[in-house]
Amino acid sequence: SEGVDFDHHLGRAVLMFGIPYVYTQSRILKARLEYLRDQFQIRENDFLTFDAMRHAAQCIGRVLRGKTDYGIMVLADKRFGRQDKRGKLPKWIQEHLKDSMINLSTEEAVQISRKWLRLMAQPFTREDQLGVSLLTMEQLETKEMQEKIQQKVQQG
Repeated sequence: SEGVDFDHHLGRAVLMFGIPYVYTQSRILKARLEYLRDQFQIRENDFLTFDAMRHAAQCIGRVLRGKTDYGIMVLADKRFGRQDKRGKLPKWIQEHLKDSMINLSTEEAVQISRKWLRLMAQPFTREDQLGVSLLTMEQLETKEMQEKIQQKVQQG
């Protein structure tokens, strides 16, 4: 998926088969792993899993290119259902990984995807999205939203 950009209707689904672990016999990688272990006490498996999940997130993130874009991400490997893998995916992906959508059969996944894509393919205007996926000016100016924004800036 490196360097490929599928805007809007050109990419509505990404299927991830397997977990993209790097080739571990590389001399450069072995030296890096040894350095991380010696200098920072980072275990080899922890780094390799983190790196694989970072690559997976980059790949599946190709389907969403903006706030008004939509797409389906299929993680076709049971290992993505394990907490040690899921927990290393970015928060925006974790928030949408529902337990009810894990370990589906192919037929179930296709049926759910068809229904969802039909719903999402309905025409909408920018105004239809205000307050749903885009915030209105009034929503941004509320005290609650201002507090949330301040918290994010301070965490930042």
